[in-house]
Amino acid sequence: MEDVFTNLISQFGYVGVWFLIFFENVFPPIPSELILPLSGFFTTTTDLVLPGVIAAATVGSVTGAYILYGVGRLLSRERLMTFFGTRPMRLLGFKPGDVASAVDWFDRKGQVTVLICRCIPIVRSLISIPAGTAKMNPVRFTLYTLVGSVVWNSILCSLGAAAGSAWATVTAQAEWVSDIVKYVIIAIVVVAVGFWVVKRILPALREQRGGGDGGADA
Repeated sequence: MEDVFTNLISQFGYVGVWFLIFFENVFPPIPSELILPLSGFFTTTTDLVLPGVIAAATVGSVTGAYILYGVGRLLSRERLMTFFGTRPMRLLGFKPGDVASAVDWFDRKGQVTVLICRCIPIVRSLISIPAGTAKMNPVRFTLYTLVGSVVWNSILCSLGAAAGSAWATVTAQAEWVSDIVKYVIIAIVVVAVGFWVVKRILPALREQRGGGDGGADA
């Protein structure tokens, strides 16, 4: 993968940086922790300059974010409420009102998470989907995505440029931080799933069983 990134940047310069970060935003498993320090390193061996690399990466971040924002717009509140109102979803403890509550919360208090999450591995791209579902104002979405992306891109590109030929050390440290974030997210998900099973799924199954028994008795 590193060879592919190296060839793209060496052949296409800023366009290569833009494309890689755009692609990374649409497909989050691709590591910006590798692309950005490598891009910064290229400013020490080619005609690329650090401000230009940061700008290209930021344009890639914003344009890529709009792809997932568009996906979120397609997953509208109404469509999600209909989906979570189906019987399988009800058996899993979901209710259509959960969607409305989540979207309303995002409208009131959650929009700033678009800015914050742009500097957090893993969720930095995915946050664009709930922003689209909540129909966040496009201008505000662009501004928050732009500011957060500039911070993230500037740090990693600058560290890569400062490290020079040792840019891979920056990548290793960034991936170490990313791994910690992944473990924290997994732990949170496990706890949330356990809570959901106890508070939602088990009561829903008992209610369904009780309704079935009542029908049999009738």
